[in-house]
Amino acid sequence: MKLVFATNNQNKIFEIQKILPPSFDILSLKDINCLEELPETQDTIEGNALQKSSYVLNHYHYDCFADDTGLEIEALEGEPGVYSARYAGPQRNTVDNIEKVLHKLKDHHHRNAQFKTVISLQLKGKVYSFEGICKGRITENIQGTGGFGYDPIFKPDGYDLTFAEMPLPLKNKISHRGRAVTKLMSFLKDF
Repeated sequence: MKLVFATNNQNKIFEIQKILPPSFDILSLKDINCLEELPETQDTIEGNALQKSSYVLNHYHYDCFADDTGLEIEALEGEPGVYSARYAGPQRNTVDNIEKVLHKLKDHHHRNAQFKTVISLQLKGKVYSFEGICKGRITENIQGTGGFGYDPIFKPDGYDLTFAEMPLPLKNKISHRGRAVTKLMSFLKDF
């Protein structure tokens, strides 16, 4: 089955390709010659995922799926949430985002957080949604060099490693994105 994954993030494409079986031909935005930045102007993670998948369907006419992910920190009342990628500003700098989180949490002992991914699938004229959540906590400093985004400061519940310290197969198995993709795969197999 051929599907467009509506993202320019090569790390996400790599992770998804490792999860999905070879029978799925995943195309990137670059593969369909979509070079513009997809809109993300909604105020929810669900809204952004739907906005991106709708954009690809309406402008390029491919069945597709898009995801949006946010880190939600309890002590910060859900921040950075839908603004996770641009938390420290429009430059979308990972180091700046992490530093802002650590600075805001410096006096907090309560560091519970969760990653939330929502996938919006546009398939054969219908829209479907799949959610994955991974609960954990924010570390006091950066740990590990793997992964991307907030991975170096997020330890999932039940593990002493951050996502950035984990081997990719383990991260894919327990992560928010992995859980959402598993739901997507189950749906596609039964479609």
